Amino acid sequence: MTTRPTIGTWTPGLDDGDTLGDVYDGMPGDPDLAIPWYVRLLENPSSRVALPGAIDLFGHDCIHITLGRGMLPQDEAFVLGVTMGTSGDLTDWQYRLYTYASRRLYRGPYRFSRTDLQIFDLGLDFARAHRLPALHAVAWRDLLSRPLGEVRASVGVNRDALFDVYNCERALLPDSPAARRLPYATDCGIPAPR
Repeated sequence: MTTRPTIGTWTPGLDDGDTLGDVYDGMPGDPDLAIPWYVRLLENPSSRVALPGAIDLFGHDCIHITLGRGMLPQDEAFVLGVTMGTSGDLTDWQYRLYTYASRRLYRGPYRFSRTDLQIFDLGLDFARAHRLPALHAVAWRDLLSRPLGEVRASVGVNRDALFDVYNCERALLPDSPAARRLPYATDCGIPAPR
């Protein structure tokens, strides 16, 4: 029996050949009920006060996989930034509310540091610059049997653009655990720096 990786070690990478469903099946995580109420209040689409880009946990996990991000707070910040950025509806007051809540009200692994918020902003900027479609509205279950290269293409996520933004993130935070394990373009024959 194979053991699943822990939340702190899991990272999906950016391999185009694996199916979304295969990578999802190997993903660690908590059940929906383990997510604290204050996170569900702002980030779950069934909440009456959910912010733009709110998505269920399954869809959120699929976005992690599509973007090649693990589950450390810095990874969460990027995924949430991209997701909210693709909504097209995030106002300035909603941005301020979310950054305040994630920095001051959230607890434990859900709380963001100032550094995490930099990466949240990087995700927002990435989504807006690449004019990605609303990722929270994608029918992720319909894509489970498709290779990730096809999934990324169908939702407008360019793998080379991800490599570029991850190089920027590594330049900003070269010593962070999340940045150190971000995918390099080694899949394309370009070696990672030593």
